Amino acid sequence: MNARSRERRYWCERAWLGGDAPEPGVLLTVDARGRLASVAAADTPPADAERLTGLTLPGMANAHSHAFHRALRGRTHTGGGSFWTWRELMYRVAERLDPDSYHRLARAVFAEMALAGVVCVGEFHYLHHGPGGHRYTDPNAMGHALVAAAADAGVRLTLLDVCYLSGGLGEDGAHLPLAGPQLRFGDGTVGAWADRVAAFTPRGAHARTGAAAHSVRAVPAADLPRVAEFADGRGLPLHVHVSEQPAENAACLAAHGLTPVRVLAEAGALTERTTLVHATHLTDADVDTVREHGSAVCLCPTTERDLADGLPRTGDLVAAPHRVPLSLGTDQHVQSDLFEEARAVELHERLRTHRRGTLGSGALLRAATTAGHAGLGWHDAGALLPGARADLVNVSLDSVRLAGADPERATDAVVFAATAADVRHVMVDGEWTVRDGAHTRLPDTASELDSVIKELL
Repeated sequence: MNARSRERRYWCERAWLGGDAPEPGVLLTVDARGRLASVAAADTPPADAERLTGLTLPGMANAHSHAFHRALRGRTHTGGGSFWTWRELMYRVAERLDPDSYHRLARAVFAEMALAGVVCVGEFHYLHHGPGGHRYTDPNAMGHALVAAAADAGVRLTLLDVCYLSGGLGEDGAHLPLAGPQLRFGDGTVGAWADRVAAFTPRGAHARTGAAAHSVRAVPAADLPRVAEFADGRGLPLHVHVSEQPAENAACLAAHGLTPVRVLAEAGALTERTTLVHATHLTDADVDTVREHGSAVCLCPTTERDLADGLPRTGDLVAAPHRVPLSLGTDQHVQSDLFEEARAVELHERLRTHRRGTLGSGALLRAATTAGHAGLGWHDAGALLPGARADLVNVSLDSVRLAGADPERATDAVVFAATAADVRHVMVDGEWTVRDGAHTRLPDTASELDSVIKELL
């Protein structure tokens, strides 16, 4: 059997090819490697093509995830407090996980993402070691658990291995030692972190490694250049939490006389492969610095509003001529719904500026697809183009949420009104992970989530 005989064809009633509106009648050919062999206009479906009604999108990328935070959904949203009080509850979950339970939890969390149209996850991974910081026999056991979970859930993974050396910045500007559950996060020195990451080889072509510095609170300024050099020397994406909270900025200014963005810039950590996560409280100079260095920003609106972080300066970041690439993440998984994250980017900016229309549906979909994949190192994914990975998300347009939508403006309808429940089919690298709203490998994802979370808590 030759390669062409193994090709499969899918006729999309409407497909988004990267513009501001969908295209009607698009024929996609998927080759035996799980790549798009061709993307062509077709008014009517060929007899040998499967019909995909509704709107078909490229697969979406969740560029910032902490899988174990999913255990807290519905448990931490009321009763006052702040990011810092929420963090103490999160630490309690971190204390209880081991490689087996983390694998089971992450497998179900990744499957929930797949049901929502996510085909690739950037897992910001800092839960490395056992209780008290004791090393597992394999010091990358937790990382391997996450890679295996992604394989089981049928999604790709960039494991963003986090350097985490300090417990924060004290009032005197000095870095605090790791304590309590934080001991599980640290490798002791930046050299030990780099050695552990260099020794890690993900099992399977679905997974890749990236690098991360948790924050300027958790990585001393003197160590940041080594983290940046490690990432740069291997061509890895580098992700960093930046200016999520005003208290972080105040502590950084007290310690260094600089904002977190300037600390990163002086450390050589701002490049075109850098993604700054949250970037909520930036100064004018910070915005200019990010733009000048060509770095990207990952916004996680449902988390940022749940934790009362604030509203980022989205319009300033995307202003011409040096537009900052935006990607999207679900972070603590208040929801697993990139449609909600995408529209919240625009709607939050409307609240901040009292103006509508900073970002249209095309720009928001690019954040969820092309930009997200690029920020995770998958430059051959996130678009319906010949040669790209065959990642498809088929969205029904006949639900009560989308009834009456104008088909010629289906992208507007989906971005501003759809939910994860409207995702019908999901293909990853040419294989169906979700069919008719059900996960093909974990058909009872809800039960899986329920059982493992109840065991933990």
